[in-house]
Amino acid sequence: MPDNKRSQAITQGAQRAPNRAMLRAVGFDDGDFSKPIVGVANGYSTITPCNKGLNELAINAEQALRKAGAMPQMFGTITVSDGISMGTEGMKYSLVSREVIADSIETAVQAESMDGVIAIGGCDKNMPGAMIAIARINVPAIFVYGGTIKPGHYKGQDLTIVSAFEAVGQHSAHKIDDEELLQVERHACPGAGSCGGMFTANTMSSAFEAMGMSLPYSSTMAAEDEEKYTSAARSAEVLVNAIKQQILPRDIITRKSIENAIAVIMAVGGSTNAVLHLLAITHAAEVKLTIDDFERIRGKIPVLCDLKPSGRYVTTDLHKAGGIPQVMKMLLAHGLLHGDCITISGQTIAEVLQDVPEIPSLQQDVIRQWNNPVYAQGHLAILKGNLSAEGCVAKITGVKNPKITGPARVFESEETCMAAILAHKIQPGDVVVIRYEGPRGGPGMREMLSPTSALIGEGLGDSVGLITDGRFSGGTYGMVVGHVAPEAFVGGTIALVHEGDSITIDAAQRLLQLNVPEAILAQRRTAWRPPEPRYRRGVLAKYAKLVSTASRGAITDS
Repeated sequence: MPDNKRSQAITQGAQRAPNRAMLRAVGFDDGDFSKPIVGVANGYSTITPCNKGLNELAINAEQALRKAGAMPQMFGTITVSDGISMGTEGMKYSLVSREVIADSIETAVQAESMDGVIAIGGCDKNMPGAMIAIARINVPAIFVYGGTIKPGHYKGQDLTIVSAFEAVGQHSAHKIDDEELLQVERHACPGAGSCGGMFTANTMSSAFEAMGMSLPYSSTMAAEDEEKYTSAARSAEVLVNAIKQQILPRDIITRKSIENAIAVIMAVGGSTNAVLHLLAITHAAEVKLTIDDFERIRGKIPVLCDLKPSGRYVTTDLHKAGGIPQVMKMLLAHGLLHGDCITISGQTIAEVLQDVPEIPSLQQDVIRQWNNPVYAQGHLAILKGNLSAEGCVAKITGVKNPKITGPARVFESEETCMAAILAHKIQPGDVVVIRYEGPRGGPGMREMLSPTSALIGEGLGDSVGLITDGRFSGGTYGMVVGHVAPEAFVGGTIALVHEGDSITIDAAQRLLQLNVPEAILAQRRTAWRPPEPRYRRGVLAKYAKLVSTASRGAITDS
């Protein structure tokens, strides 16, 4: 039995009788006080399909914990739906919810002196929020992903939520009529589960599996399939063993395991948000990582998976083709993965992958053969230049021309930009600038899926650039650059851009440049004044005061 401080304290004498009395009321008997107490952080909610099925998984895990000799204590944590709040003021709360989730799990586990925690989540911020908390508290822990949604189907095409956003642009461009738009909306999301492409939720679940904090194959399972329920129960059993062996999160979340996660994210074509979230997780784990490390690893890793948003397939297709273990084994076989990293099961990565073939099945093309990748190098490029001295993130796959120089079309918010796109005021060759949407300026760093999808829908995805100090959805693709730092609200160069200024986005040179003489920029900088905060009370005001720059992960406890 591990050093179970809480259980020991409860049995130390009469002074602990009130503690025991309280626990008896929630199901403890005499023999239970010496068992490890394990938190079940349950992200169940009917707010979003991503979290709709989590309660059943939590109940499965709870039952499995009891059978394995632990005493579960279930508690709730929040979620918000990025997809539902997208394009609205409510989207400002999305990244904030990551911190609320992390703080709530840390608070519950620490306040009740739990011996371990199994976190169960679905929507985008559930995963990094839970892992930030797990890294902070450093008691044995495992993450259970709620699972991906199955694709919708319409006219022989697989649909995801991004299909609905792109349909708005197609409708605006008169490429589809009202009835077609309605049918895409009706068919895009057929049931429970997180967004079905290699968007942010599936990216982060894949990263956690690669890190060793989730079970093999669990990150790509469909939410509604029986194997997901079996995996939740198995995760609970593995966690109880980790408690006995005292395998701690910071034994698993190391520099090497984070590099493994980045390599896998590059290989599967994952979300730009992974940069932000992994920087925050490593900060919580006290592991040194910078934004430049992503660029260093990107150059070594090919994109092996042909997945949406820019590819053809959805995450359930990846699962059928061998899932994340197949991708990891290919990377390991070519010396691009650290096989000696420990996992939550106590096995090393190499041991976990021992029976996985080095070559994927020739009967599928979701995972490409090593000598025929989708792209020779990773897709998440870190750009720098006078427009982003601290760095910014560009997703450079699915773009015909990775370089554009054009006139700036400047917007002070997402809404004003979206109105201009739908009014057909954006032309080929333009570089759209959406600013004051950063961590502090938004506040909350909204995702720009609505304008980017509208541009794709109107056929402008390859001819219009877009830069922002906000974020992008994992479903975004095209010539887009986000996380521009320093952000406009703190006087970053993006705040100094004038309508019509020449801007260059050059992915090959990893350059984001405002083509304006430095003397003129100096004059503009002298004249610039910070805007008034958009919120003065409540959670957004508190967040704006605490949050760091995006290049450090938009953390709130620096």
